[in-house]
Amino acid sequence: MEMQLLVNITSRAWSLKILALLDAGLPGRQAPLLAATKASRTAFAASLDHLVQLGLLERNPGHGHPLRPEFRLTPQGVVAAAMAGRILDATPDDEAFAVVRRSWAVPVLAITGTPQRFSVIKSGLGAITDRALSQSLGILEDRQWLRRDIDMSRRTPFPIYHAVNTGQDINRAIMAGA
Repeated sequence: MEMQLLVNITSRAWSLKILALLDAGLPGRQAPLLAATKASRTAFAASLDHLVQLGLLERNPGHGHPLRPEFRLTPQGVVAAAMAGRILDATPDDEAFAVVRRSWAVPVLAITGTPQRFSVIKSGLGAITDRALSQSLGILEDRQWLRRDIDMSRRTPFPIYHAVNTGQDINRAIMAGA
């Protein structure tokens, strides 16, 4: 999957969960999706609208009430939903899912399948700030989803980051569809 699309999908907290639920066969109506995500109505609506704007979901024509429409996956959405399902399968519990919901966690894990320097991760993600990347790396390292090693082979030592444990499982889930 293209990195910019992955960044866009994960920029809304509940987008991955909505896609995974649709991939699992949950009906595309708002009430069942809202109940299954356990999100607030506002956050859920923002994530749903975001997925429509990305072209991953569309209103199912002829189905649903105008105030309670039904949604279905587009062809591109089917691919993204399969990936989202694999990512959620790799997260063992709600606490782990809370980390995955963070904006930059999944894209960072996608890039760190092989050992990477901070600057390479930053350039691969595009619009991320140094602070946001540092915070994401710290959170993932605290969860032991990312390992930080110091490369002493050069005159100036520098850290290298690599996905491990659940982080490696999430990386494989992302790359399985690539």
